[in-house]
Amino acid sequence: DTACKNRPLDLVFIIDSSRSVRPEEFEKVKIFLSKMIDTLDVGERTTRVAVMNYASTVKVEFPLRTYFDKASMKEAISHIEPLSTGTMTGIAIQTAMDEVFTEEMGTRPATFNIPKVVIVVTDGRPQDQVQDVAASARAAGIEIYAVGVDRADMQSLRIMASEPLDEHVFYVETYGVIEKLTSKFRETFCAANVCALGTHDCEQVCVSNGGSYLCDCYEGYTLNPDRRTCSAVDVCAPGRHECDQICVSNNGSYGCECYEGYTLNPDKKTCSAMDMCAPGRHDCAQVCLSNDGSYSCDCFEGYMLNPDKKTCSAGDMCAPGRHDCEQVCVRDDLFYTCDCYQGYTLNPDKKTCS
Repeated sequence: DTACKNRPLDLVFIIDSSRSVRPEEFEKVKIFLSKMIDTLDVGERTTRVAVMNYASTVKVEFPLRTYFDKASMKEAISHIEPLSTGTMTGIAIQTAMDEVFTEEMGTRPATFNIPKVVIVVTDGRPQDQVQDVAASARAAGIEIYAVGVDRADMQSLRIMASEPLDEHVFYVETYGVIEKLTSKFRETFCAANVCALGTHDCEQVCVSNGGSYLCDCYEGYTLNPDRRTCSAVDVCAPGRHECDQICVSNNGSYGCECYEGYTLNPDKKTCSAMDMCAPGRHDCAQVCLSNDGSYSCDCFEGYMLNPDKKTCSAGDMCAPGRHDCEQVCVRDDLFYTCDCYQGYTLNPDKKTCS
């Protein structure tokens, strides 16, 4: 657990705080960040750290130029609040390129040859086009590590990450065990050990042990008697199944299922968004508008949506701007008729007066 003093970095953490990340899980992400910082040689001339928080929007919690000591970084991390809503991973990576990896924000000039590194931590599927943005970031010399948790979409992680993928894509089943990855990253970012030099023969994970090393396996795998190779203990381990959304292990085989709001296709692998506005599936009082696995409510003409976003109240058809009577509007439930002041008579158009 000694500090890493071998490889200065400009390191940016991009953490997912969308609605699917529960508050107690987000706290575990913050603990993971703090433990990662403990393993790094943090400083103005060594490793600089920035933290970005994203959901539907992106927030730069602090850029590379703000803190150069571990205590201040960990204090700032402890105050980070989740943003909730969506998962705009592409926008987050683009923001890192545009607003964080700049010399004004603390990134060191290219002549310094300091590696630019991003670690994305997410439990979902990006709701935007992440492929082109990630490719642009990699082309700009940014090394991307993708950490998937629980429901994370492995294909999206692989699209994001730098090559070789086995060294840049990680998966853990729950946020509760995400701290396991700190040792893996410590090995990755410290060059002066057997594991990082690549002179080991571990199939999956190499753990430095003094001047030697031990082999370990990813979550869902177990170390074989040869102490080098790994076997899957779960057919639903990442990369071992073809399910689009949910894999359910069943005594050596598996079946596929879908998230709420989706239905399994005839191929028994992929999922399609079902009509959430089908009778009995929504709680809208009047009009249901389907939207890719979710829905919103609306009202018939003459009604307005109440603050509960479900029920409707009759609107005042005689409110200013809602009718075309020249003089007097007479409300009649959801409709209206026009009338005239005393001394005037309604014209045949039933709107104007003479």
